[in-house]
Amino acid sequence: MLTSRRGTAAGDGPPVSVGRPKGGARRGLRALLYSPRIAPYVFVLPFVLSFLVFFLYPTLSTFQMSFQRILGIHDVTYIGLDNYRRLANAHFFNAVLTNTLYTLFTISLLIPLPLFYAVLLNSRTLPGRNAFRSIIFLPSLVSVIVAGVAFRLLFGDSEYTFANMLLIRLGLPPQRWPLTYTTGMFIMVALATWRWSGVNMIYFLSGLQSIPQELYESAEIDGANALQKFRAITLPLLRPIIVYLLTISIYAGYAMFGESYVFWSESLPGDIGLTMVRYIYQEAFQRNDMGFGSAIGITLLALVFTVNLVQLRFFGLFRRE
Repeated sequence: MLTSRRGTAAGDGPPVSVGRPKGGARRGLRALLYSPRIAPYVFVLPFVLSFLVFFLYPTLSTFQMSFQRILGIHDVTYIGLDNYRRLANAHFFNAVLTNTLYTLFTISLLIPLPLFYAVLLNSRTLPGRNAFRSIIFLPSLVSVIVAGVAFRLLFGDSEYTFANMLLIRLGLPPQRWPLTYTTGMFIMVALATWRWSGVNMIYFLSGLQSIPQELYESAEIDGANALQKFRAITLPLLRPIIVYLLTISIYAGYAMFGESYVFWSESLPGDIGLTMVRYIYQEAFQRNDMGFGSAIGITLLALVFTVNLVQLRFFGLFRRE
């Protein structure tokens, strides 16, 4: 049987296609993706797109909206700095004070306490250390809403809640925990400390396990005790982790919303528990004042950025070695 490019002589076979091989385009795409010049951009492209769509564009839109009075989709008026002038009110200053105190209290607990846990549980001679690690870390897996409901039952304003019954047993007067500023701050900080101590402990444990044991052995030969080894070896080598935890703790402290909302879901008597994000929620979504809410959000962004720059400069991260 004689064959040709157009088919068979007897006409009993499909014609043979003439052209570029089917695998040519596929091989070209494969070579493009595996190119040393192109491949890095391909892998980083999803992050760049998500950053542009979900962070940069909303931030720029919020900045633009902060100079507007928005009464509807098609009813937008530029009003200059009026929204920022409105920030000079008692509610805004109370929200800034609450966030600042909350951030300071959480940092003062969520840095030294997890560090103590990590140093203690890093000891190989401690019995049951893996069980203790799990017990301390498990609260971080609990939702803030679920944990908040439990804390509301523990720290209610009734005399029959667990915390008040304990105070009565100790001969102390019961407290109306969610109804005063001091006790309200206490239960928010207690909830955050209970939830996030385990996460920070894991960071410190990873840092401790990366410190060479030879450094401690050399210090022991020189006669250093446990406290001296901790101050001269452990703390300096854990400095990057401490700075990182400070940075994310400052952001989390000023961006806190869940701990406030779970204790005071309806009203905030005397601005107890009023935070910056809660103030944004009230103005932008409950009162439909998107322009003023955007101004609060931009101010919050600038405040967190400034505080983090100050603490990074304090720790010498911008200093040339």
